[in-house]
Amino acid sequence: MNLHKASLFRLFLSFFPRHAHTVLHTLRRSTARGRDNTHRLRNPNATDRGLNMGKYDEVYHRSITDKEGFWGDAARQIDWIKPADKVLDDSNPPIYRWFRGGVLNTCYNAVDRHVENGRADQTAIIYDSPVTNTKRQVTYRELLDQVSRFAGVLAANGVTKGDRVILYMPMIPESLVAMLACARLGAIHSVVFGGFAANELATRINDCTPRVIVTASCGIEPNRVIAYKPMVDEAIDLSTHKPEGVIVFQRPQATATLDRPGDRDWMEEMAKAEPHACVPVEATDPLYILYTSGTTGQPKGVMRDNGGHAVALKWSMQAIYDVNPGEVFWSASDVGWVVGHSYIVYAPLLQGATTIVFEGKPVGTPDASTFWRIISEYKVVSFFTAPTAFRAIRRDDPEGEFIRKYDLSSLRTLFLAGERADPATIQWAEEHLKVPVIDNWWQTETGWAIAANCRGIELLPVKFGSPTRAAPGWDVQVLDEDGHPMEAGKIGSLVCKLPLPPGTLVSLWNAEKRYVDSYLTDFPGYYKTGDAGFLDDDHYVYVMTRTDDIINVAGHRLSTGAMEEVLANHPAVAECAVIGIADELKGQMPLGFVVLKAGITTSPEVIEKECAALVREQIGPVAAYKQTVVVQRLPKTRSGKILRGTMQKIADNEEYKMPATIDDPGILPEIQEALEDIGLATRRQG
Repeated sequence: MNLHKASLFRLFLSFFPRHAHTVLHTLRRSTARGRDNTHRLRNPNATDRGLNMGKYDEVYHRSITDKEGFWGDAARQIDWIKPADKVLDDSNPPIYRWFRGGVLNTCYNAVDRHVENGRADQTAIIYDSPVTNTKRQVTYRELLDQVSRFAGVLAANGVTKGDRVILYMPMIPESLVAMLACARLGAIHSVVFGGFAANELATRINDCTPRVIVTASCGIEPNRVIAYKPMVDEAIDLSTHKPEGVIVFQRPQATATLDRPGDRDWMEEMAKAEPHACVPVEATDPLYILYTSGTTGQPKGVMRDNGGHAVALKWSMQAIYDVNPGEVFWSASDVGWVVGHSYIVYAPLLQGATTIVFEGKPVGTPDASTFWRIISEYKVVSFFTAPTAFRAIRRDDPEGEFIRKYDLSSLRTLFLAGERADPATIQWAEEHLKVPVIDNWWQTETGWAIAANCRGIELLPVKFGSPTRAAPGWDVQVLDEDGHPMEAGKIGSLVCKLPLPPGTLVSLWNAEKRYVDSYLTDFPGYYKTGDAGFLDDDHYVYVMTRTDDIINVAGHRLSTGAMEEVLANHPAVAECAVIGIADELKGQMPLGFVVLKAGITTSPEVIEKECAALVREQIGPVAAYKQTVVVQRLPKTRSGKILRGTMQKIADNEEYKMPATIDDPGILPEIQEALEDIGLATRRQG
């Protein structure tokens, strides 16, 4: 069966597919004439191997059958003050801990050792801010000086090992300095995305009870400056826990008033600070807390340790992203998100590479050429961003004209993660960039990729729509609602067999029962990802949607992700989203939203009809897909995830809370109006 179309068609099958054989029979017959889109990357090692992989298989097999030996070897890439007594502590399942008894310091491994080993004058951080027209480079020697002195600042303000420090910062090098300074002291940092509303920040203050908050005077978005200090002050007023101090980095675009007890100026504190040495910490001690959304409204404080985190991220930088010490790696994310923690800060610096701190947008700063300018200017070898960024670029530059203006010969690989990377976007990127375009699947909780094409081990053939196979250390399986394994091609709950590899969450901050209940209880012996998908006959992973985004149409449990893949293949569509809306007869009905590429002259009415016809043709009547709405843009979080749940509440006239993570609240009224035009969302929020 055509692999690409199989990956599309199987997706919409029932989440617990009682009638799958009937539908698949029809699909196999209809796809027999199709083109095979299994894509062989430009890798001489993969040309004649088909899907019997060789080296990757050897590495993966050992990671599953000899976990302690595999990760014990990986741990030798880290400098330890004291090696672990036990690589894997499995004495208390389902709670597992890595490198029990080991002692190290993460900051030392990310900064000091590179200075000591000959990389002092190598650039550690490239700062490029098109929103402020600022460029700056920081060597490892300069980074060590700044980090050790800011650790002295924190220590002078009472911060000691085990204390929490909230960082509420924009995308500037000082954000990395503050994170590393906390790690240097053995303090636990909790980065809150700069610009989060005061009540959201207050929730996090109350939960992790920081001794100090570190912030900047402002964050900067295209065409606007966001003052941070007033939001910090309001959050402290709202919180029951009161930090002892607030340290503010003043930016010239907006100066903060420091008029409260405990307010400190970053530069004044740095001028009088004494450099602080690295504090030894246990491998199992927390490095950071990163909050992610919880279904109860109370954010979950994902907790990462020092030892397992350092080992896994250092290993992944070479094995997955194929980045060598001294090379330039760019993750176009934000330090407020897990991708920023892992692949702006820790992994590149643990590897001795150069990382880029980018303050801007993929389009609009100044246009859709920004990414290519940076890759060309700094000779980026590996680039990591979200599919939504590429959909925005593709929308504004569908023919790739900007790409052709730059020398991108340094670029070896483009990696995507954050949302499902639809095949149309991957194909467009590969066609224009002429490099492998590789999807990853991972989560805030996992800290690094669950499934990936591990370029540093062996570049495997790409199947569009799949993030390839489980990464070494990850035993990915598909289970039905009763916990039974499902056949290849059948959609179920994607789960990972315990123990998880190093670098993943070890618990939730002050909430171990919630950790067990949320992730480890529904499928005993497994970590519940909350994603739905399937494995094909070659063990490729297909991640289709969150399990709570499965919609029920007349008793058929269908994946909205399958419908989105079909819509994304329409030549006029830049990006799309499908939600389930309430229907008296069928329970739910799918509704599609599409954003058109620049320069499209076809009327929206024609495109809406064509989209419905495409879904009927490729998925069939079981999807009951009838309506599509053309909109100018989709509401997203600041990390690029489409707010499908909020859109659904608007369509169904349900009360909703403005998401704290929303990038532009002004988009929701546009969605409201578009839905009103088709007779939905008749009650406005007010």
